[in-house]
Amino acid sequence: MRVFWKYTKLLGQLGKYTLARELAFRGNFLVKVAVEAIWLSILLAFYATVFGKTNLIAGWTQNQYLFFVGCFFALNGLIECLFLENCNEFAELVRTGDLDFLLLKPIDEQFLITCRRVDWATAPNIIMGAVVMLIALARMHWEFDPTKLAMFMVTFVCGVLIAYAFMLVLTAFSVWLVRNQSLMEMWWLFASLARYPKQIFDNTNVAPLGFVFTFILPILLVANVPSNVMVRLFDWKMIGFTIVATIVSLWASRAFFTRALRSYRSASS
Repeated sequence: MRVFWKYTKLLGQLGKYTLARELAFRGNFLVKVAVEAIWLSILLAFYATVFGKTNLIAGWTQNQYLFFVGCFFALNGLIECLFLENCNEFAELVRTGDLDFLLLKPIDEQFLITCRRVDWATAPNIIMGAVVMLIALARMHWEFDPTKLAMFMVTFVCGVLIAYAFMLVLTAFSVWLVRNQSLMEMWWLFASLARYPKQIFDNTNVAPLGFVFTFILPILLVANVPSNVMVRLFDWKMIGFTIVATIVSLWASRAFFTRALRSYRSASS
């Protein structure tokens, strides 16, 4: 527990430092926030247009799908805020040898490499996604259920951690490939998959793809399970599987990242 609070406090200090740097260029910060707001508006307009032609998409009503979009946007915003920029910069650290200085620090290497900067320009995405979810719940006249809310929070955190594990594995390949732009583009592929309900793969020619990305590479669990728990199907089996998948993903990604660091050769060697 002491270690947990130590790293929580350290993350807070890193967040304060990066916020001060971000506010030094307020114009750039505001433009990035505006772009994210426009992107959310485009998503909502698109799905409103689609639902103008139909009442259901893969078994999801308009309000349920609105909640799903808000959940994904908030979850993706949290991932981008905490991890994405750091992971994208890892290849440059390897190429220039600056990774040496991080490895000398007396704290966990994975934490420092993946959490040293907070991208505050994407933090409003979390708030915007939460607002969309609240609007969807209000339109559905959702009745407060503490069990559903608790399981939503648990599976939401699990979704963030599963996505983080995928990103960490892709990041680790930089040790061998140095420039891994193509691999990091795979993250956007995974993010695109997580943006849609897994039910769209049911009873179609691509059903095996849905099975793979649900039970083998569980990226479809990221936003689907929290949203289902809250507004559609409360399935204890999927909740349990999501928790197990989170633990396995974190363990496997940690082992792979550690293996990659052991293979790293400093710029001076």
